[in-house]
Amino acid sequence: MNRRLAMLAASLMLGACATPPRPQSPEAFWSGRIALQVMGETPQNLHVAFELQGSAQNGELTLLGPVSSVLARLSWNPRQAVLERGNERWVQPTVEALTQQLVQTPLPVQLLFDWIEGRPVTHAGWEPDLSARTQGRITARRTSPAPEALLRILLDQ
Repeated sequence: MNRRLAMLAASLMLGACATPPRPQSPEAFWSGRIALQVMGETPQNLHVAFELQGSAQNGELTLLGPVSSVLARLSWNPRQAVLERGNERWVQPTVEALTQQLVQTPLPVQLLFDWIEGRPVTHAGWEPDLSARTQGRITARRTSPAPEALLRILLDQ
């Protein structure tokens, strides 16, 4: 936990930079807020704080509630993706399979690393808008296949 706090402090100190914060350690770490709208049969809206660390191949996304309480933790490696929420645990072979099971659409969690670095990679219908990335804002939209979805990310600066 102390390592995570130190990484968060390092990210905040880098906030004066014109690009999203990136610590000097080899393990990437970002934090901010994320909003997801899924316009499926049962529309869903999610608005939470987050911490993202690692890489597209081996990483962790922690969703935080009020006063930084952990709502859920998603981790992945080349073999599997695991989501833990309280005493519940879900395992799937990929992050996309796991997120589709939970929110009706495969989320591009692993693409966040590309998008934060300014690479407009598209996948599975997700189209990023990186025009405000230097201000810490990233938007991605998925119009097909259904359901449509909108993902907004605000990075701490």
